[in-house]
Amino acid sequence: MVHSTSFVDRWLWRLRVLDPKSPQRVHVHILTGIVAFHLLALLSCFPWLFSWSGLAWAVGGLYLFGTLGINIGYHRLLTHRGFACPRWVEKTLAILGVCCWEGAPLGWVAVHRMHHQHSDDGSDPHSPKKSFFWSHMGWFLIWDPAIYNLSTYDRYARDLIQDRFYKWLERPHVWQKIHWAHWLAFPVLGAVVGGALTWTWLGALQLALSWLVWGVFVRTVAVWHITWSVNSVTHLWGYRNFPTRDDSRNNWLVGLITNGEGWHNNHHAQPRSASHGMRWWELDVSYLTILLLSRIGLAWDVVKPGPRPLLEQVEEPRTAA
Repeated sequence: MVHSTSFVDRWLWRLRVLDPKSPQRVHVHILTGIVAFHLLALLSCFPWLFSWSGLAWAVGGLYLFGTLGINIGYHRLLTHRGFACPRWVEKTLAILGVCCWEGAPLGWVAVHRMHHQHSDDGSDPHSPKKSFFWSHMGWFLIWDPAIYNLSTYDRYARDLIQDRFYKWLERPHVWQKIHWAHWLAFPVLGAVVGGALTWTWLGALQLALSWLVWGVFVRTVAVWHITWSVNSVTHLWGYRNFPTRDDSRNNWLVGLITNGEGWHNNHHAQPRSASHGMRWWELDVSYLTILLLSRIGLAWDVVKPGPRPLLEQVEEPRTAA
């Protein structure tokens, strides 16, 4: 079969990232979007586009979209079912996750469950054994038909593929409208607030653009790299609490910036646990949020860490000198 090739494909072949005979190809649309968002985020370097409220939106957005949408919604709820919640809460968390532009829930969940089944072996979609760049972001820039197909989704995410709501979210016109609606909300609200505060069109324009750059572009790029660091950094550097069969690590930096996702060795040891921090110093803001939801009646059946030997408890005892 003869495949049409792009300049990027040929360039990656020369770097031996892609095999010319492989059906894998660069996902040009995703690559273009990733590059564009990074360039747009650099607009934050212009002083005229800075505002404290824009910075607040960027920081708050990390929690609103990253922690609630990805960590709690996509990961701990939909992928591992670490807790249960009302249907409207689940849908809200899923839509917040869609706003991060990391894919619709069905594909995200299927890939992550595949990662747990094949962690750091040849079938792992994003093991750093191939390269750091591959695990961080290279893996989703390549369209692999062995991963992105209906049979894979049916095998790893059958519970979602049978759900009308998640099948609806998979439709391109649906998640595209969600993206555009939430992207436009920032400059529109910024213009209203800026106009009300300054009573000038220039003030309205300045705050509209500031909220767009910081609340959308900077925040989205930050959420991306924070999420991707779990796939890359925490399989290379850090300490281990549990003797898992993979190379997962607990990483202090990633643990803090991800609000708990960086305690990755703990997570691989007990994937269903809603808590990833299992020692007193392992702060897990995502789990604390789930506990808060549980306290107010919006979450229940929260899966707690179960008994499992720590690494030092299974190491061979030292022989006497």
